[in-house]
Amino acid sequence: MIDPLYVASGFGVGLLVGMTGVGGGSLMTPLLILLFGVHPSTAVGTDLLYAAATKTGGSLVHGLARSVHWPAVTRLASGSIPASMVTLLVLWQLDLNAESARSLVNLVLCFALFLTATSLIFRRAIMDRYRRRMELLDDVTTARATVVVGVALGVLVSISSVGAGAVGVTALLLLYPRLPMVNIVGSDIAHAVPLTLVAGIGHWALGSVDWALMGVLLIGSLPGIVIGSYCAVRVPETVLRLVLASVLVLVACKLGFNELHFSRESIAAVTGSTAH
Repeated sequence: MIDPLYVASGFGVGLLVGMTGVGGGSLMTPLLILLFGVHPSTAVGTDLLYAAATKTGGSLVHGLARSVHWPAVTRLASGSIPASMVTLLVLWQLDLNAESARSLVNLVLCFALFLTATSLIFRRAIMDRYRRRMELLDDVTTARATVVVGVALGVLVSISSVGAGAVGVTALLLLYPRLPMVNIVGSDIAHAVPLTLVAGIGHWALGSVDWALMGVLLIGSLPGIVIGSYCAVRVPETVLRLVLASVLVLVACKLGFNELHFSRESIAAVTGSTAH
């Protein structure tokens, strides 16, 4: 039976993604963890494949419109895909128990959410400060820097499912200041598809994907993205970015507080059992 609350959540996240362009991972993963009590590893794995499915359509649209800078996508992917595979291999070798995996995902997710919020709030200030310097970089340096950014995104996205949206766009804006914004967004979406697909398949192999949950979320998110994209031009971008950034900071604080509380309970339980 389809849970209408999951459908509504998918619709809400799709609506915000369509309006802001920010990846659904920064919204959907915390929602699954905090609201529905899904294990963080399962939330990440499910969201990665969910993101791959939702962004495939956007990637095709941008590709047909020729608004994708494929050299940037190739460079990002040449760093992110191997980094994602290595990260997943390390997680498999570590074979973390449920509590350790939950703590790792929550901590990296908090960091990724704060990083995303910072890129949303201070993107213009960052661009104003570093744009001229970045314009002076030669093509070889830009290519190498893009691969390094891809490596960082590969690790971050594989553990937390967050980072391929706002963080990726900000990095591309700095590295390719002469590209139109539509090409920046198109390139970021095109790169997110193979990255989230590879990372999602890796999590599937690790047994942390809920296919039924992903299908229900897609039922709501696909129409949400369409409506959100239509409404995006009718709502001030600055207002959207500030509101979304504020939500991400609050969610990150909530996750951090929950993790601290859980750690204290675990320490108390261990201490108590030792005393006995």
